[in-house]
Amino acid sequence: MPRYVCSDSPDVTYFFTVRAASRGTDLFLREIDPLRAAMRKTKDRYPFDISEIVVLGDVIHTLWRLPDGDADVSVRWRMIKSLFSRAVDAPAAVPGQHLRPGEKGVWQRRFWEYAIRDADDLAAHRHMIWTAPVQAGLVKRPEQWPHSSIHRAVARGHYVPGGQVGAMHLPLRAHTTGAPSKLRDAVAAAPS
Repeated sequence: MPRYVCSDSPDVTYFFTVRAASRGTDLFLREIDPLRAAMRKTKDRYPFDISEIVVLGDVIHTLWRLPDGDADVSVRWRMIKSLFSRAVDAPAAVPGQHLRPGEKGVWQRRFWEYAIRDADDLAAHRHMIWTAPVQAGLVKRPEQWPHSSIHRAVARGHYVPGGQVGAMHLPLRAHTTGAPSKLRDAVAAAPS
């Protein structure tokens, strides 16, 4: 089994993308409370700061800062995934993968991790997180999405509602295929 080791340099911020096993699901939104509880319990056991986060139906994008000398992100994600998986029902069908012992088929097995290089890199990833619901076609403005740290940014004056939404982080546009129609329809039908 591969062992992923992050930098243990101080003051490193990491960007993560983690996905549900099934693309197009609304699992993380339907089960937002167990997801929040799993994150809280993990943070209590293995401290880290969530600088930014957005939760979509089948994907989570987040920026984390870890304590100095502790760069074990894998143990943190393993605990989050495990706690969340235990709290939700197994999917009716497991998409194209064989389950290993202890798996429910809720999460993709791995996560995408990236160490932020500088202030411009941080700004680009922060912008990508804030605008992900817009890029996915779920809302017209980032501040309309309820499951995002954009609301903290607005409160702190780091983001002005009605501000720029364009594709500052171009790789996101290349990888985004749009929201699944049932999720987009559910968001459109939700009261404002």
